[in-house]
Amino acid sequence: MLPRAENEIRESFVNCSKGEARRLNLPRDLAGLPWDGLDFLGWRDPGAPDRSYLVADRGDRLVGITLRVPNVRRSLTRTNVCSLCITVHAGSGVALLTARRAGAAGREGNTVGTYICADLACSLYVRGRKTSATVSRPEESLPLEAQVARTVANLNAFLDQVLATE
Repeated sequence: MLPRAENEIRESFVNCSKGEARRLNLPRDLAGLPWDGLDFLGWRDPGAPDRSYLVADRGDRLVGITLRVPNVRRSLTRTNVCSLCITVHAGSGVALLTARRAGAAGREGNTVGTYICADLACSLYVRGRKTSATVSRPEESLPLEAQVARTVANLNAFLDQVLATE
């Protein structure tokens, strides 16, 4: 992913108002992020733990979405798998993140959701730059480029659901 400026990120949000996009908390050190190792930019809101944000390149445009973490009881003994990067986490390392759909459907309260690494660091897990706290990623026969492509394809499938106008 190419490095992005604060205004580019704020203008990219498709499922919230412009006022909400202006008020959301961005990551602290945008310039210091490992942009070359990111397939998308994702972060949790430090001021509101139930909110997360995700920004991704979609062809020739940048698309940002706001995400919510529903209040769900988590098992400390279960392991879960991220739907994007296929990383296995124990306990609360994977969260069901829901996004309001873009446009009129979102204004009517329609949402879509998927299970994603709770810290939204899928790109770093795939590349081995970050490891799950208690569970290791499964050994894969796919080369790294194919794993990255799969992660991006899974993300795009989720974004397609958010952007769908029906």
